[in-house]
Amino acid sequence: MIKFQVNGNPVEFAAAPETPLLWALRDHLGLTGTKFGCGLGQCGACTVHVDGAATLSCLTAVADVKGKRVTTIEGLAPGNAVAKAVKAAWIDHDVVQCGYCQPGQIMAAVALLAKNKSPADADIDKALDGNLCRCGTYPRIREAVKSAAASLGRKR
Repeated sequence: MIKFQVNGNPVEFAAAPETPLLWALRDHLGLTGTKFGCGLGQCGACTVHVDGAATLSCLTAVADVKGKRVTTIEGLAPGNAVAKAVKAAWIDHDVVQCGYCQPGQIMAAVALLAKNKSPADADIDKALDGNLCRCGTYPRIREAVKSAAASLGRKR
């Protein structure tokens, strides 16, 4: 039995410890906001936070999160100022087209802004480098991250 937290709730996972966290979240817990993209850690659609760090859930075994805090897109608290700023900026900059990559993009952006109070373009590009967008909204994503930082009283 592997115990960890998901979105602030205790979880006991009884399946194989090598099960990818992605499938534990989607299939066992019903948290389908975390998307399956490639299964190889190359697209970022499955990005979640593990103890606050952006993590690819398709490459992370459930055993690796034992005793840790996992946050999915569904678990970004409405009171979390960074998450609120990122979500508002996404809307303001009309980032979403098809939307499939957006949970992973948002999770990566929130993790970046939680650590970096004043991200430069290069910081944003590096933090979101592993998150692919088939619609090519990268310029709008970068502007949304900069806008979210500015709305939080942070310099660009």
